[in-house]
Amino acid sequence: MNITAPHARVLATPPAAPDVAAEYFAARLAFHTDVSDVHAALDVAADPGFVVVDVRSIESWDQGHIPGAVHLPTGKIPARAPGLLDPAVPVVVYCWGPACDGATKAALAFAQLGYQVKEMLGGIEYWIREGFEVDTAHGPRTRPADDLTVPVAPAA
Repeated sequence: MNITAPHARVLATPPAAPDVAAEYFAARLAFHTDVSDVHAALDVAADPGFVVVDVRSIESWDQGHIPGAVHLPTGKIPARAPGLLDPAVPVVVYCWGPACDGATKAALAFAQLGYQVKEMLGGIEYWIREGFEVDTAHGPRTRPADDLTVPVAPAA
């Protein structure tokens, strides 16, 4: 195989063996969830079995957050989480979006306190891009879904 060809760069480092790949992807799912799965769980269950935590600033929270989420900025987790959240209930954290590691830092803080935690991939950015409602300081708001993230029905 000629690995200098641009299309061959993908395989310059061979894929992992299937059993190693299965172990990796199973572990990855233990750490992450996505906005669609979180929305679906919140949409159908009064108690989805987890609590959603927005770890951004108050200004960001006021601009829009997931309905029902708890606001707990990352830096305040060690001091406030034990009195605010039940350690027996898994936590799903989110921040701005893929370019923000605030949710990762928050997940670490929760894990260090003994909480089961997952990071919601895509953050509030993808929640909004998928057309899901947010609560703002001025009430609920929904933006049209981004057709790059949500399939749009063909025009009639």
